[in-house]
This record gives sequence, C-alpha cells and structure tokens, in this order.
Amino acid sequence: MKLETDLPDEKVLFLSDIFPTGYMAAENAQILPGDTVAVWGCGPVGQFAIASAFMLGAARVIAIDRVPERLALARSIGAITVDYAEDDVKVLTALKDLTGGIGPDSCIDAVGLEGHSSQLQGIYDKIKTAVMFETDRPVVLRQAIQAVRKSGTLSIPGVYGGLLDKVPFGAAFGKGITMKMGQTNMHNYMKPLLERIEKNQIDPSYIISTASRSTRRPRCTRCGVTRRKTSRKS
Repeated sequence: MKLETDLPDEKVLFLSDIFPTGYMAAENAQILPGDTVAVWGCGPVGQFAIASAFMLGAARVIAIDRVPERLALARSIGAITVDYAEDDVKVLTALKDLTGGIGPDSCIDAVGLEGHSSQLQGIYDKIKTAVMFETDRPVVLRQAIQAVRKSGTLSIPGVYGGLLDKVPFGAAFGKGITMKMGQTNMHNYMKPLLERIEKNQIDPSYIISTASRSTRRPRCTRCGVTRRKTSRKS
C-alpha cells in the first residue's frame, strides 16, 4: 500500500504488521459496547489489542503480564492490570473478582505457544517440551478458556505451532464459547486503520520507547507499506 499522507513515519510504521494483528484480535473478540475484555500479553500485539478493544467499545480492558514496563504502558492507555508474577496473585481469581464472578465477555490470547507460569502447569509444560513430549506451552489458552464467561468469545492472535496438552476443551464446549483465530491478512486492514490514524482515533507511536536517527536509510524489501513522494503546498 502506497501512502499519500503527511503523517510522520512513526504513526504509520506499524500498519505493516503488529497494529493490524492487534486490531484483528480485538475484532475477532466480537466486542460490544460496555464489554469487559481480558488480554493476556502486553507486548506490541497485546498493546494494540488493548487499544483496539477500547476503540471498538469495550468499557474495561484487563491486561495480564509480568513485565512492569509493559503493564505500565497498558495502564497509560486505560487498562486495568494484573501482574501474575506477584506471589499472592492468581489470574483466574483476579478475573473473577474484577467481573463479579462472571468472567470477561471476551478474552484475547496475545501470548501463544511460549506461555509462562510459576504454577504447577507451567512446570509441567517446561518438562514436557524439554523432553519433546509437547511442542507448545498453552498456559494462557487454558486460563482464557476457564476465565471467559458463558457464551463469551475467545480470540487467539498468539501463535500455536503443534500439539497442545491438557487444554480444557470440555469447559469450552460446556460454556458454549466462540473461538476465533488465525494469521492476519494485513492488506485487509491497512487502509481502514490508516483512516483511523488520520482521524486521530489512535496514535500507534505510543508504543515506541526510544527513537534514534540514522544517517542511512534502511532498504526494506519485505515491508507492506511504502511512502509515495508528495509535494506540500506552501
């Protein structure tokens, strides 16, 4: 997609990957106005899933991670945060407390196959992957299925690559939840998301922590976004 805009590079850079991925994650969560959404993983995709959830009408977004800087960034855009590294914090209990025992309307797994947990299931997954009895560590997927409310929606932008063990599929079936996942077709989202940036509905550059300038322009042969030269009227 060629850009004919005066927006700075920092605002359009992420249209080529993580912004569309995070937005599709929120879109797949089937968010309705006033919903509560839980997002596991506050990395770049998770951050854009949080921001997109608010754009799509979520009243509350609960962000789950263990990295202080990521949690602080999530709070800066309005999310409630849960730090699962704290000794007295259990994710499922925290989500029940925050939703009156019902569970979030939608859950987003922005972690995928490399989930971490200090609880028994985390140790179990590490051992099984170490001896090649399991390919993925689906800690977050298990938690999200257990946490989401009955008839809720689970969106999975996090990548899974192989065989999963101990996934509570019976709970997913019993609660009648909807599960949506898959790789993002970036080109479907670039133009509509660019329009949201131009309308100041979101500024994707908020996730940039440090900016540096180079005297050389990198040559990119795989980017999906290119900038067309435009002349500014004086």
